[in-house]
Order: sequence, then structure tokens, then C-alpha cells
Amino acid sequence: MTFSSSRLPYPIILKKKSIMHKILLIIQREYFSRVKKKSFLLMTFLVPLFFIALYGGIFYLTKKSFKDAHAHIYILDQHGDFAPQLKSDPNITFTVSNRPLRDLKIQIKDDEQNSSILVIPKNIYQNSAIELISADKANITIQNSIARQLEGIIRLTEYKKLGIDPQVLVSVQPHINVNAKELTEDGEEKNSNTGIAMGIGVGLAILVYLSLFLYGVQVMRGVIEEKSNRIIEVIISSVKPFQLMMGKIIGIGMVGLTQFLLWIILTGGLIFLATNLLNKETVEQAAMQQGGMQAMQQTPNSGFGFGILQHLESVNVTEIIICFFLFFLAGYLLYSAIFAAVGSAVDSETEANQFTMPITMPLLLTYVLSFGVIINDPNGPIATWLSFIPFTSPIAMLVRIPFGVPTWQIAVSLIILIITFLLVTWLAAKIYRVGILIYGKKANYKEIMKWMKY
Repeated sequence: MTFSSSRLPYPIILKKKSIMHKILLIIQREYFSRVKKKSFLLMTFLVPLFFIALYGGIFYLTKKSFKDAHAHIYILDQHGDFAPQLKSDPNITFTVSNRPLRDLKIQIKDDEQNSSILVIPKNIYQNSAIELISADKANITIQNSIARQLEGIIRLTEYKKLGIDPQVLVSVQPHINVNAKELTEDGEEKNSNTGIAMGIGVGLAILVYLSLFLYGVQVMRGVIEEKSNRIIEVIISSVKPFQLMMGKIIGIGMVGLTQFLLWIILTGGLIFLATNLLNKETVEQAAMQQGGMQAMQQTPNSGFGFGILQHLESVNVTEIIICFFLFFLAGYLLYSAIFAAVGSAVDSETEANQFTMPITMPLLLTYVLSFGVIINDPNGPIATWLSFIPFTSPIAMLVRIPFGVPTWQIAVSLIILIITFLLVTWLAAKIYRVGILIYGKKANYKEIMKWMKY
């Protein structure tokens, strides 16, 4: 089998180069061959736009849901005291009706709007029950809103019977704003916002899990493709298997870092612009729906985007960005070495499935625990141990860092991760140098263990 020099993935002149120069040439080839692809450019620029569209879509759909969920309630007040006291709000419009119940039932069936009938019985004080009749299932939010208003009316009536002035009770109901603070290592106070830390932690968990899996699989696919096309036999005549493996891993890793840098710059800039262009009323409604109104009320004279930036001051953004790149790079190198070994041991992606599941299980476990255990108790024993285990630390440590982690723990976790990468790379190289030249034989765990001993 012959190959023209233009079809070879690496130049033949590698034979005449030093070891480091060979690796650098492989890195350069892997990096630029992927960066120049249309898929890279599309992913780099479309992903930030996708997040902006998602961001704007959330607020648009939230505003639309308020409009669609608006209910028109016809009141049949058999008691007589409640109808005048029920107040309409942005979600409900109350209308007192004297028409028979039968006629109202026919009307709400024909109404295009969301209509219901509220029947308040005479014995409401004894039974504490009402009827809400709707053409479809009544919205739970509407039901709760009606119940709260009626409970308030009954409460005020009971206060008056007991001779208690309701206005006095309203005037003495306090509202406490909790300004959380935390102590730094120097003993100084700084603002603490657990919500922002939780959001960043979950976001990093998702990003790192997807990126480690995505770029690791790219390394495996590249090895399988070169092996199945028999191009690997020509490449090995110019470079050692270890040099080829490291060149592919580092080259694809640099592609990932380039994408992340562009994503951070583009997404951050676009989100900041979008938040300041959005209608403030829409943003406030969405924030109220998600329980974030209190945070917005603390900065009433600022835009929503400015409010986010203000809350970001409670976390060390510089530390988060630096640690993200360090742990992503170390975690990527660790898992890519394993994926490269798997790719060399199989002839197709179908055969690789039996090996990829055990590899990704630690990542999947940590990813799932990030949404509950780690963010709820970031300094607990489970979160701490997961951040020291090298196969789980790339996710666990990044979830913990926004909550504040001692520098020595970050350093120890990173050192353990790097040492593990070196050990795994040494073992992966043993598998790689044997597996890339074996065809037609299905590898199993027992066979792979033998390759490590060669």
C-alpha cells in the first residue's frame, strides 16, 4: 500500500527531526487541521449565539407564560362578604357575577380565554372549603393565589372579632435582608452570595463533564481512524508511538482551550449586552417566577446585567478562571491518554463501547453528585475526598472552588492529578504501542493487561 505525501497526516521529514521537534510538528498538525475545519468555526461562533438565544428565549417564554396563564374568575359569592374584597392581580381578573351557575358553566366552555367559576359557600367559615370550576384542569398557581386571598380575608375578619386592629399587625411585620459575609484567610470580611456560587459550580460541572468526554472521544476517534486506514503504519516509521500519542493529545487539547477562550469572551460580551437591552419589566417577572426578586430589589437603580456583575464580586473570578483551565487541562490529559489507549486497542467505535463506559463512570458519578451533595455541602467529607481523587477531581474541585477552597487543597489536588496523569500516560503508552499495530483481533481486559507487561 502506497501513500502520496499530500495524503499523509504528518510530513515524512519527521525522520530527520529531534524528539521535541517531532512532537511539536504533530501538535501543530493536529491543532491546525482541526481549527481550519468548518465544524470548528461553526461550533466556536454558534455556541455563544445559542446561549444568547436560550437566554432570551427563557425571558420571552416566561413573559408569554404569564400572559397565557392569566385567569378570568367569575365569582359566585353565596356568603356575600368575600367578592368585594377579592383583588385582581397580574395573574387573575375577578368578575362578580349574578348569573346562575348553569349559565356560567356553559359560558366558560365557550370562552377562548382561561376562565373559571369561584363558588364561595355560605358555610365557608365552618368548612373552610370553596369550589373552583374550570373547563380544563385549574392552574395550581391560580388555585394557591385564590386560597391565599381568601385566607387573608378570613384572618382579618377573625382579628376584628377579637378586637385586634389589622393595621397594627401589618405595621409590625418585619422583613429581614440577610447580607451574608464570609471571612477571608486574612481575617477580613467580604460579601458572600451562595446562589452565585451554586450557579457557577453547576455550570462548571456541566462544562467540564461535556468537554472532557467530547475531546477525549475525539482523540479516540482519531486513533481508530488512522489505525483502520493503515496510515498508522507509515507514521510509526517516522515517530515513536509515545511521541505520536502525546502529540495528538496535546494538539486536540489546545483546540479545546482555544474554543473555551473564544466562548468565554463571546458569550460574556453578548450576555452583558443582551441583559441590558432586555425590557426590565420582563426581567423582573422572570426573576420573580424563579424566586430571584429579592436579589434584584437590592439593586433597584441598576440594570439586571450590572446586578449580576455586582454579585460576581462575592466570588474570586480570577481564581475560578485560572483553576478551570488548570483542572480542565490536567483532567483532559488524563482521560485523553486513556481514550487514546482504548482507540489503539480496538478497530471500530462499536468495539470501544465496552471500554468507554468504565472510563466515564467516575466522571458521571461526580457530575450527578454535583447537583446535590457537593453544592449543598462543598466542604463536607464526600466533596473533599472527591476533589482529591484524580479521576473525579476535575469536576469536584471546580464545583467547590466558587464556595471558597483553601489554596493548599487546590495545590494538592492538582499535584495528585498531574502525577496520576504521568502514571496513566506511561501505562497508556505501553498499550498504545502494541495495540496500534494489531488488527482483526478483539481486545479484552485480559489481553490489555498482557500488553502492559511487554
